[in-house]
Amino acid sequence: MNAVVGTHDILLLTLDTLRYDVAAELAESGRTPHLARLLPGGRWERRHAPASFTYASHLAMLAGFLPTPAAPGPHPRLFAAAFPGSATTAPRTWTFDTPDLASGLAEAGYHTACVGGTGFFNRRSALGSVLPDLFAESHWEESFGVTDPRSFENQVARAVRIAAERPADQPLFLLLNVAALHQPNWFHLPGATREDGDTRESHAAALEYVDRHLPPLVAAMTKRRPCFAIVCSDHGTAYGEDGYTGHRLGHETVWTVPYAHAVLPQGTTIDTEEAHP
Repeated sequence: MNAVVGTHDILLLTLDTLRYDVAAELAESGRTPHLARLLPGGRWERRHAPASFTYASHLAMLAGFLPTPAAPGPHPRLFAAAFPGSATTAPRTWTFDTPDLASGLAEAGYHTACVGGTGFFNRRSALGSVLPDLFAESHWEESFGVTDPRSFENQVARAVRIAAERPADQPLFLLLNVAALHQPNWFHLPGATREDGDTRESHAAALEYVDRHLPPLVAAMTKRRPCFAIVCSDHGTAYGEDGYTGHRLGHETVWTVPYAHAVLPQGTTIDTEEAHP
């Protein structure tokens, strides 16, 4: 990461509540072709979330504690706040002296921007301002939120604008918190009604929706320079397994998340026609 910081734009794309099993199944069956092109070998890595709900998980990730490989460690981290005695800070880890990654990258010359999705980014309360306040520029509106069936399209349009407005010589760190997978998501499943409620199937349909609208974001983030992209879930969610529904609870469906990171060369595009013949 010491060779990446300063030379690459950085994208942290958090697919809020995305379950590992659903993500893996859709990738294997070819139902998320755009995302598959960002995944090493076309497959998601199975990891453990740093927390069981959005606020706690994003605070952890923005301190350098990204989802941890689901295997015995220790596992060296990509980014780390300077912390005496850290067992996961390695020579290749990029360390920063500030309390969070956004301010650390700002000190390294980055413009930092956030496009929020879920309620912890909406600035409607002191709590909803903590995460966006970490960034020099932050955006949230109703059309980015969990109740809008076109939320991801709207978020991507804003992210494209942010990237286009930055000077060519200044690198960008962008966090985009994707709201589409979060409940309610029933409206992404063709034929479903509000009375049907949210299901594992509508969760999967929401991921397919996100996949369809990913290409403009990738093109915008690689237009000026290479981009280091981290694509992951912050936590999963339960749909009735063992009697559990939702998240902020200690169930396998919540703690196990999909993760990938990759360097995207400058000028990377995803051909929509090729991906959806």
